[in-house]
Amino acid sequence: MEDLKSRVEKYLEKAKPLFVNLKRNDVEGVDEKILEHFHDMAVSYHSDALSFYEKGDYINSLAALEYAEGWLDAGAALGVFDAVREV
Repeated sequence: MEDLKSRVEKYLEKAKPLFVNLKRNDVEGVDEKILEHFHDMAVSYHSDALSFYEKGDYINSLAALEYAEGWLDAGAALGVFDAVREV
């Protein structure tokens, strides 16, 4: 079975394209601050995931990555981001 480090490494590599040049959309009727919050949270959690990984904290790296992807998925459902993956 794959060890935790290599599994997290694989997840981070697979998620990388989702966060490179992530752009948010303007959504009619939604406050600019809320739109920016979705973007900032996704990017921040992804950055945290990378930081935890570099420190050897693979559990928290994986947890932060899951939060980052959750923000992406929620944002895509609301139109904040274009669909980031096929459902």
